[in-house]
Amino acid sequence: MIVSEKSIADLDLVVESLSPEEQSLFHRLFRLNITVGLLKAPEEMQEWIEKQFGSIEVTERQRIVRVTNMVTYEAALFNELRARRPIEAKAGDPISAFNKNGNDAADPLCQPLVGTPEDLIGRVRGRYCISASNIAKFDGHHSLLIFAEHNPLIFGREQVLDYLDTGHRWAEEVHSTDPEAKYYLFIWNCLWRAGASLLHGHAQVILGKGMHYAKIEQLRLSALGYRERHGANYFDDLYEVHKALGVGFEKEGCRVMASLTPIKEREVLVMAPAMDRSFQERLYEVLAAMRDKMGVASFNLVIYMPPIAPDEEDWSGFPVVARIVDRGDLAARTSDFASMEMYATSVVSSDPFRVVKPLKEALLGEMVGVN
Repeated sequence: MIVSEKSIADLDLVVESLSPEEQSLFHRLFRLNITVGLLKAPEEMQEWIEKQFGSIEVTERQRIVRVTNMVTYEAALFNELRARRPIEAKAGDPISAFNKNGNDAADPLCQPLVGTPEDLIGRVRGRYCISASNIAKFDGHHSLLIFAEHNPLIFGREQVLDYLDTGHRWAEEVHSTDPEAKYYLFIWNCLWRAGASLLHGHAQVILGKGMHYAKIEQLRLSALGYRERHGANYFDDLYEVHKALGVGFEKEGCRVMASLTPIKEREVLVMAPAMDRSFQERLYEVLAAMRDKMGVASFNLVIYMPPIAPDEEDWSGFPVVARIVDRGDLAARTSDFASMEMYATSVVSSDPFRVVKPLKEALLGEMVGVN
């Protein structure tokens, strides 16, 4: 069956259009469930429903798609109708709450040499950022990379590459003084919707000891279990399924995917064998596309990678993985995370088939239609 206009709402039909081998791989990794939500609206609501959602019919029969990764047990419930629901709690223009153009005397990150502490190894300096010891640490080795640019949404290719390079140099320098510290994590929480307590642009770098952080260790063990059961690399197969469906593509050895099981809206995965220049370039291009083509203003970014020095565990076949997720409208006072996301399954309104379109346009130069 040929699906001319791909949509997550019709994922069952899209999967049916794949070759038998691709279908088999999809079903090896994912479980797909389709359900229909029914309701009957009172006559008094019909005018409001038509104004808000376009028609009565789209609300009375809502097709809901549930995708579960049977290796990692990440899952998402997709219902694009939720993107049209009213959000009553809005602020005015919160982006004006910080100075986009220059320094803020009340912001300690604007004068990091006097406003922030340093690590015992001293400052690690890049062209566009400088390290500072985090005054309230997640772990024993936990620092900030303070961006020279106050506004975290103003970044170019050189800036992002410098942030990544400087963070890795910080990890190497810390490891040289504490060889047991080898589990590196790079985090960028952009603005308050993403949990940043300070608006000035900054990332966080952490180097753990003993074992990798729990989510990364869980992913490693899941991938090892998959290899033992199927004799295949989980990350390779994950990409092949996304590619077959049209929501994944490759550029210069780096793989980009609009996730089929996003933790929240517009989650994008970037994978490469190492944190090399291609990975860094693609990560910048994805961030720029999300900012410029999708209107993403607040995001969480994390980079998973094997330990930076040998340990006793099996990390073979584990790539460098970046996960980036949109955290929603800066003007909204409501949270995008609630009990379902925290304790059950993510509920998502963004369609991966539409998320991948601007990514392909930006990274591959393709003028891509909806399908």
